[in-house]
Amino acid sequence: MPASDTSSALAARGSFATTHWSVVLNARHDSSPGAGAALEQLCGTYWYPLYAFVRRKGYDASAAQDLTQSFFARLLEKNYLAQFDQARGRFRTFLLAALTHFLADEWDRARRIKRGGGQTLISFDAATAEERYRLEPIDPADPAKLFERRWAMTLLEQALARLEQEFTDRKQGVLFEALRSFLLGEQGEATFADAAARLGMTTAAIKMAASRMRARCRELLREEIQQTAASPQEADEEYRSLRTVLRQ
Repeated sequence: MPASDTSSALAARGSFATTHWSVVLNARHDSSPGAGAALEQLCGTYWYPLYAFVRRKGYDASAAQDLTQSFFARLLEKNYLAQFDQARGRFRTFLLAALTHFLADEWDRARRIKRGGGQTLISFDAATAEERYRLEPIDPADPAKLFERRWAMTLLEQALARLEQEFTDRKQGVLFEALRSFLLGEQGEATFADAAARLGMTTAAIKMAASRMRARCRELLREEIQQTAASPQEADEEYRSLRTVLRQ
């Protein structure tokens, strides 16, 4: 997906001051209102990339579910975030390192914890998780690389879902579906002229609509990245990393 690497207008306006991540960081020191909900939302973003990492490490589906749930329970209940220093690295890197440490030190303990036994659990559909994992490439890629790709795809999916909702709210769901393939570069034999004919629009109008749609998708994708970025500069770096991962 083509995009400029410059900071977005939203970042320039200081939108980092109100991200979920800033609320969660405050929760390291106090019980800031909304911190729990913000942290749960972050966990909701990362649960599948981490689950896929655990599965690729060789654990079966049942063990991977228990370990992922137990890890998030520990994250939520034991204030793992108190160990995070924004100056020392990215949040996703910290999260993966924390999970790796958890797998090394907590496997025996995690096996003894009954699912739901007093833990604070995130919403986790085991069937969906395993169904998604079966669609992963058979090639046994490095678990960390799989995590990176699932992280990138998750953020892209969230941005696309928000974009689709915006089109739906404007009663333009049909236009969104017609342009979605152009947004993702998956149009195959489809052309702007074909889409224009189906929608009763000019080719020039379709091209303009697709250009605006791409620009808005980039904005939304940056907003998703900003949730765990400490600065506009870090968001730019993460955005470039995401684009690189998606091209692989």
